Amino acid sequence: MELAIVITVVVVALAFDYTNGFHDAANAIATSVSTRALTPRIALVLAAVMNFVGALLGQEVAHTVSDVISPMAGNAGLVVILAGLLGAIVWNLVTWYFGLPSSSSHALIGGLVGAAITAGALVHWATIVDKVLIPMVLSPVFGFLAAFAVMLAIMWIFRKRNPHKVFRGFRMAQTFSAAALALGHGLQDAQKTMGVIFLTLTSAGYYTNAAGEPQENLPLWVVILAASAISLGTYSGGWRIMRTLGRRIIHLDPARGFAAESVGAGVLYTTAFLFHAPISTTHTITSAIMGAGATKRFSAVRWGVARSIVAAWVLTFPMAGLVAAGCYVVLHAVLGV
Repeated sequence: MELAIVITVVVVALAFDYTNGFHDAANAIATSVSTRALTPRIALVLAAVMNFVGALLGQEVAHTVSDVISPMAGNAGLVVILAGLLGAIVWNLVTWYFGLPSSSSHALIGGLVGAAITAGALVHWATIVDKVLIPMVLSPVFGFLAAFAVMLAIMWIFRKRNPHKVFRGFRMAQTFSAAALALGHGLQDAQKTMGVIFLTLTSAGYYTNAAGEPQENLPLWVVILAASAISLGTYSGGWRIMRTLGRRIIHLDPARGFAAESVGAGVLYTTAFLFHAPISTTHTITSAIMGAGATKRFSAVRWGVARSIVAAWVLTFPMAGLVAAGCYVVLHAVLGV
């Protein structure tokens, strides 16, 4: 029975990775599509390819995610992980349906924590505070301020140039900034699924050393599967959320789109390589869009839409946790473990 549950959890983890891809596809391409720098189909292909490449560039975030909880050994621990994944998937689908760019990352971690608390498993709160909660607050604030500053610099540097020529140049530059952002999305979000699959395998006794501790490097097949799943999900698109990010917050021009994408990519790389923190690509790019847009004038940003997005951010962690807790209760009763 244990092997069957392991396979089930891995499949569900890949399903979450797929939903992460189509839920967050808009993160990388909404600005480029809305400014007509790229057509939707070309943008999706670019994002899918760069997501795959980004997923191959590191494993630090994956190890952080695998250290969020310590589930019980055997089938009981596997059920905790399965319930956490189901909670995250349900919340992803709910927010996708309503077009809200919530965080798949925080849905996943909230789901794991909710299931672990319900099951009485160990939750590493120090890791959650240092690697999840603090970056969750700081990354959007930094994204907003940095994009605001970068856009002010662009406006000053090109203040005497022909606006049409400037925008044409930034429209071309957005191909590179969108690719960089998609690379960062793969670097961050695919690793989170890798971490969950690795946690599943080590909980079942696979890929551990003689002392029963997890091996340092993730198996190559885990990396390839996670990279493939998020790329396929990205190619499937996320049109509802793309509309929210690309037009409902503010109508972006190419220069502001470039500023938002460049800042978002920089934040994703820094947090992944330097701090090993699984931050939200959604929070980062949305706040960067708001920051770049606010340089027009603060009233240009549709703050009512922004409030709805922030509400979804705040609710993601606890709601995914509650759904996961309910899933654990059902699974525990049905499977008897």
